[in-house]
Amino acid sequence: MFTVISIMFAGVVVGYLLKGIPLLQKLGRPITYTIYALLFLLGASVGTNPQIIENLRTLGLQALLLAAAATAGSVLMGWLVYRLVINKGGRTS
Repeated sequence: MFTVISIMFAGVVVGYLLKGIPLLQKLGRPITYTIYALLFLLGASVGTNPQIIENLRTLGLQALLLAAAATAGSVLMGWLVYRLVINKGGRTS
């Protein structure tokens, strides 16, 4: 996981340093299609794995609970940041 985060961070730094190059401004659509292709291939890989398919009910429930907990945590933290930082503790100016 550290490797993935490091590569992503390096990409952000390189992108920031090269932001003036016009060719890089046109990469949005090809990157989107590449991500779609990678997601499709990930789905195909999962679909061909019999162990995952056999345990899909259990894994699906765990994934649903994990996604719900992550969403609830994000909403809670967003509300806290808004309340404590942006809205300055509930005071209106």
